[in-house]
Amino acid sequence: MKIAYTMAPARGDTDRLLFAVAEDLAASGYRTCGTVQINTDRGEQPCDMDVRVLPDGPVLRISQSLGRGARGCRLDPASLETAVGLVEAGLNHGADIVIVNKFGKHEAEGRGFRTIIAAAIARDIPVLVGVNALNLDAFLAFVGAEATRLEPSKDTLARWLDTAMATTGEAA
Repeated sequence: MKIAYTMAPARGDTDRLLFAVAEDLAASGYRTCGTVQINTDRGEQPCDMDVRVLPDGPVLRISQSLGRGARGCRLDPASLETAVGLVEAGLNHGADIVIVNKFGKHEAEGRGFRTIIAAAIARDIPVLVGVNALNLDAFLAFVGAEATRLEPSKDTLARWLDTAMATTGEAA
């Protein structure tokens, strides 16, 4: 099983890291599949959250604007599920690597990108996932102890990806 995850310490760092890795992979000719997150700062209000479906779009807004005083989840579940459907279609056309921007609350509750992660693992396609501390236990319960935790650096992720993709199709 070729699945790894990373957790960057500062808000938005995992998103930027996975975006950069996806760009590097695409530039090197790899068939990427999945999503990367793009946050747009809105000053004092919570950022807008968009995901780009890999390899080349579309970009979907996955956050809802709930107003200044709103508390609670801003995720737009319908938009996220649209992204999941698009990624599933891409995966069915072939991929060298699957990147999931975040194993979040939706995935922890059994929805979202869980089916994509499972399908990629079943096909022996390397999977790289962003995880936050709130959902780490749920992620590990889902994928098991074989998941590799990677330091949040491009070099570390690139080394793991090179090794994982070099052994695709071989007995793990």
